[in-house]
Amino acid sequence: MKVIITGATGMVGKGVLLECLDHQDVEEALVIGRNPLEMQHPKLKEIIHKDFSDFSNLSEELNGYDACFFCMGVSSVGMKEAEYKKVTYDYTIALAKVLYKNNPDLTFTYVSGEGTDSTEKGRSMWARVKGKTENDLINMGFKQAFMFRPGAIIPLRGIKSRTKGYQFMYDYFMWLVKLIKALAPNSVVNTTQVGLAMINSVQHGYSTTILRPKDIIALSNVQ
Repeated sequence: MKVIITGATGMVGKGVLLECLDHQDVEEALVIGRNPLEMQHPKLKEIIHKDFSDFSNLSEELNGYDACFFCMGVSSVGMKEAEYKKVTYDYTIALAKVLYKNNPDLTFTYVSGEGTDSTEKGRSMWARVKGKTENDLINMGFKQAFMFRPGAIIPLRGIKSRTKGYQFMYDYFMWLVKLIKALAPNSVVNTTQVGLAMINSVQHGYSTTILRPKDIIALSNVQ
């Protein structure tokens, strides 16, 4: 399969990219980002694209792909709703529309978050915006669309979070995350499981559109 990945410089996106590069069924991994990854691999292809509000000029280059793993995201802390919506909703839908026009049989997988508000009417700003993003992706018409709500994530393979607050938590409180994982194995996922689950979603599908930690773990183990 040929896949597109966004957010590959972030913790989740890098984890997904590494699994794609290692997977025997992934022929090509195209990363779309603002800055180069500074890594090389025979399967890796990069497009440096500065304006995520408009992907129309990349239309021809985005033909012939089987999946998009949209892992780009930002924390809503300190952001106004309009600004957060631009990065979270507008950028995602801009790419999705171009991909749907070119590849309606594509599987679109979006990294959302635990607590996302599917009603779009709750009090939490970020949850409403994520909910609208999920809903519009699900209803766009793709062959398959999956919304990943991973909750707590354990980074593997030396991956670091670019968000200082998250990395602080991983540096000093990973013991707590691992304790939660030990007590409730299906409540916490790792970056490898997220990547494998995305790959398997293209090949095998899944019974629900919205995947929580238990679903991600189950899908990652499909052979």
